[in-house]
Amino acid sequence: MTDLDLKKLVRTIPDYPKKGVMFRDISTLFGDAAGFTACIKQLAAPYQESEVEAVAGIEARGFILGGAIADRLNCGFVPIRKKGKLPAKAIGQDYELEYGVDVIEIHEDGVRDGERVLLVDDLVATGGTAEAAVKLLCRLGADVVGAAFVIDLPELKGLDRVEALGVKCHTLIEFEGE
Repeated sequence: MTDLDLKKLVRTIPDYPKKGVMFRDISTLFGDAAGFTACIKQLAAPYQESEVEAVAGIEARGFILGGAIADRLNCGFVPIRKKGKLPAKAIGQDYELEYGVDVIEIHEDGVRDGERVLLVDDLVATGGTAEAAVKLLCRLGADVVGAAFVIDLPELKGLDRVEALGVKCHTLIEFEGE
């Protein structure tokens, strides 16, 4: 399956969650067996020889992708969640939203010092969440070997924010506009 085929499996919902936004819904991609398999294979491919020791997935769709990629790379999975959702002691990182600030967290023992970690999420827009996740991983001493996303919205320059932290990014699909 080609990148173009994967793009066709993503549903676009106009004016969600607010007027003017084109929401890129990958649940339709997840629901297509061949598409989902191809997506996971393509996201994991650049990291097959990278000796990744853990995949960190950002809540919630990053959990679906990250678990499958961790299985493919034969490594562990680490959840990065919204504030207050993790049961053990966690550290948090603020990130900016359009109308305020939010926090994501990781268990303070989620990764080991020097552990080679791949960050995964479904989409990178402004890059705020991914940037916060990289900062969390680095605070715990992780070696973030890359960040993989199904969708990039290049006009919002989110990849630039992540790559400015020294993390090389891999994406499968681009959509122009929000």
